[in-house]
Amino acid sequence: MIELRANAKINLFLDILAKLPNGYHSLFMVMQSVSLADIVTVSENGEGIIRLTCSEPALPTDSKNIAYRAAQAFLEEAGLVGRGVDIHIEKHIPFEAGLAGGSADGAGVIVGLDRLFKTDMGTQKLCDIGLKIGSDVPFCISGGTMLSQHTGGILSCLPPLKSCFVVLAKPATGVSTARAYGDFDSANYIYHPNKVGMLDAAANGDFEGICRHAGNVFEQTIEVPERVRIKSIMRRCGSSLAQMSGSGPTVFALFESESDAEKCRDKLENSGLVKSVHLCKTAERGVEPVNEV
Repeated sequence: MIELRANAKINLFLDILAKLPNGYHSLFMVMQSVSLADIVTVSENGEGIIRLTCSEPALPTDSKNIAYRAAQAFLEEAGLVGRGVDIHIEKHIPFEAGLAGGSADGAGVIVGLDRLFKTDMGTQKLCDIGLKIGSDVPFCISGGTMLSQHTGGILSCLPPLKSCFVVLAKPATGVSTARAYGDFDSANYIYHPNKVGMLDAAANGDFEGICRHAGNVFEQTIEVPERVRIKSIMRRCGSSLAQMSGSGPTVFALFESESDAEKCRDKLENSGLVKSVHLCKTAERGVEPVNEV
């Protein structure tokens, strides 16, 4: 049995460069792992089937779940089709939140099965498998601080972001990823944040510069009524950066002070603006082993 932490992600920078002929979009993102994590457990069974269970009853446990498809893709690539695996996901990352909770689970399954079956494929091969099932999965396998380009398969390591505290606030308002991209495509004008400035700051480990050049183009087209007030609370509590992650609706804030982060979490919990709020830290890995039996 292999047990792992599958960490969530935030987008320090997200720009959409173009819509591709296949309907996907070419992206330029600086991504960061955070310590809020699902616990993924994998073990072999003698029944020749993939069996997925999850602590969150609202999530599917068949091929509609990215974790299930991750197991299928891994077993096929490893030449192990017919071997049975049991997967259990203990959910802590909010789903449909812009935090890559599903992709993190898929990453955890791929890394876990590689350890379980001792296939030692290496990170790049595991990322190639991950890209087949989701654009954020390769990053969730590698983790840390990375530049992600095109449709998620081109990853470049960046110096680790200065260790800091992260408050994640998910409003009750939901956001459809498909609609988010559709609204972006139909927008008359989009201001594109400064990619060069962000990349220069990230490459030099300049925390203040990263916060200054951070941006997410989806904030211009996605309407989340609570977002402005959530960000206002975060800033008043002393955050270095307050911004939406991915296509939302979650808003994150970076804090150098733990006490300021705790104060922000407490204020948001009592604000009536959020469905959930979490306090965590930046992380240097996407998937972290917990236990191996």
